[in-house]
Amino acid sequence: METAIQILTRYWGHTSFRPLQHEIICSVLDGNDTLALLPTGGGKSVCFQVPSMMKEGICLVVSPLIALMKDQVENLRQKGIRALAVVSGMSRYEVDVAFDNAIFGNYKFLYLSPERLISAYTKARIEKMKVNLIAVDEAHCISQWGYDFRPPYLEIAEIRSLHPDVPVIALTATATPEVVSDIQKRLLFKKENVLQKSFERKNLSYIVLNNEDKIAKLLDILHKVNGSTIVYVRSRKAAKDVAVTLRQNEISAEFYHAGLQTDERNKRQLSWLHNEVRVMVATNAFGMGIDKPDVRIVIHLDMPDSLEAYFQEAGRAGRDEKQAYAVLFFNEDEIKMAEQRFRLSFPPVYTIRKVYHALGNFLQIPDGSGLGVSYDFDINEFSSHYQFDTLLAYNSLKILEMDGYLSLSEAISLPSSLMFTVNSMELYKFQIQNPALDYFIKTILRSYSGVFDEFVKINEKELAVRAAIDLSAVIKNLEFLSRSGVMEYRKQTDKPQLTFLAERIASKDLQVSRDSLQIRKERFQVRQSAVIRYASTFHRCRQIMLLNYFGEKMETRCGSCDYCRSRNKLQLSEAEFETISERIKAIVMIKPVVLSEMVKQLNLPNEDKTLSVIQWMLDNDHLSYNPENKSEIRWVE
Repeated sequence: METAIQILTRYWGHTSFRPLQHEIICSVLDGNDTLALLPTGGGKSVCFQVPSMMKEGICLVVSPLIALMKDQVENLRQKGIRALAVVSGMSRYEVDVAFDNAIFGNYKFLYLSPERLISAYTKARIEKMKVNLIAVDEAHCISQWGYDFRPPYLEIAEIRSLHPDVPVIALTATATPEVVSDIQKRLLFKKENVLQKSFERKNLSYIVLNNEDKIAKLLDILHKVNGSTIVYVRSRKAAKDVAVTLRQNEISAEFYHAGLQTDERNKRQLSWLHNEVRVMVATNAFGMGIDKPDVRIVIHLDMPDSLEAYFQEAGRAGRDEKQAYAVLFFNEDEIKMAEQRFRLSFPPVYTIRKVYHALGNFLQIPDGSGLGVSYDFDINEFSSHYQFDTLLAYNSLKILEMDGYLSLSEAISLPSSLMFTVNSMELYKFQIQNPALDYFIKTILRSYSGVFDEFVKINEKELAVRAAIDLSAVIKNLEFLSRSGVMEYRKQTDKPQLTFLAERIASKDLQVSRDSLQIRKERFQVRQSAVIRYASTFHRCRQIMLLNYFGEKMETRCGSCDYCRSRNKLQLSEAEFETISERIKAIVMIKPVVLSEMVKQLNLPNEDKTLSVIQWMLDNDHLSYNPENKSEIRWVE
């Protein structure tokens, strides 16, 4: 590991690995297929980046999170490590250049979105690369039992056949035992090999609040607990409304969602990261890949769809190992809303076909066309144009995505970029023939390196200052150079991308598997039921419930969740509580018993402790008064 430590120190500035990183890296270097389970903030990327840096060749990184891919590529480049990404929204020429550089350009990392793997062209290009490692991020996406199954991930098995001796490292923050097994099967692991860090977070207190007035309680929490906070809500409107309410109550707050312009999102994120804003109210578009160690509270005002999503989002609190809180609001209305979301999440087949047909017309794609093409796509504009319910339209598109017809990506920021498509001699001749552009071209060459080899990010405003011309003239010149064939110029975009993964077909020929749809419904209901069960159970330790869900057996209470706090108030030892509660249970399970008679039967030396346990069991729904005889107590489980 000496070389690994040297690389870690040189590029990341650390002199030792975090827990389990060392073991994962050793496993990969030994050529083993490896599934790494590390909770949010556990340092997953280093586990594939360091071993790849130690070997000749390039690492293929498959990830569905385009924003995170872009961040990782940028971070690697800042460290002096050559990395690039191929994502939806790039032109065919940009993709060609990227693949050429991956094959011939001595790059160390190529990030790919999963839909790229479907293309025969991509596979042909990958076959020519000297691949040293295949890294699969968010690996739960390959499992049909996972909460975010992505059919394009299944193509990774075919990529393996192109480089059969190259190991695979799969990484995820959350996976049930069922998903852990499925990941390894679908990635064709040569042998089972799971390295897992405990999901236990000793410094994180899990709290569930059954409260009708959420905003009043939210304000109460924020006034009692200081520090940086994330508040998760379901809708963009709620994000804005809650942030406004917090500001009206003199709490520094901002809101964040994918519908904001890229510059505005970045500005708000930075202000929160630098503690200029205390509370970020956001949809789940916020937080992925953000490493802010001092978050004290993560609050879910609305019930999430799965415990996997909740665990990841809650895990953004307390990464500095200091006391932090994960708070989930829950009431009976949440169950009704969950049932409604379930109905909207699985539109009937005729609705899916209708949405697919409208989509082809909206994007003006003829039958038999569209394969591999990415389009800027605004779901609200589309829904409004065809008078669809936005949520029904979105969920119809998600089902089409699961069946491999298309791919949807979040709103992404693709900055302006350019590359000269002629060599330096041909460019020189062009400058002689077009003297009016000579100084402008020289300014580009002085401002950006590598413009003959790859697409480089540019800022038109900065270029205008350097060239001493106005912004409109810069854009006009760049567009002229692009039309003249000496340059490829791509303007910035920050819209969501929709990519067709198959040629458009007649909607009547659309194959939507009812069996597959039924399986997805059942899996959705299982995950939703797990969240409801977690939120509505008030007689078990929260941390134990979460760890057991992810297959980690733990019997010792955390001592800090809402359940444990109520238990701690009894001032009883664990052994005393268990002894008394078990004896109570043995009595009342036979038949309901009057309180005084129960105390008499127990015959314990400290009657106050006995009454405290009985009261606690009544408060937490282990016991209840018999509706047929109100003086008697009965067992309710």
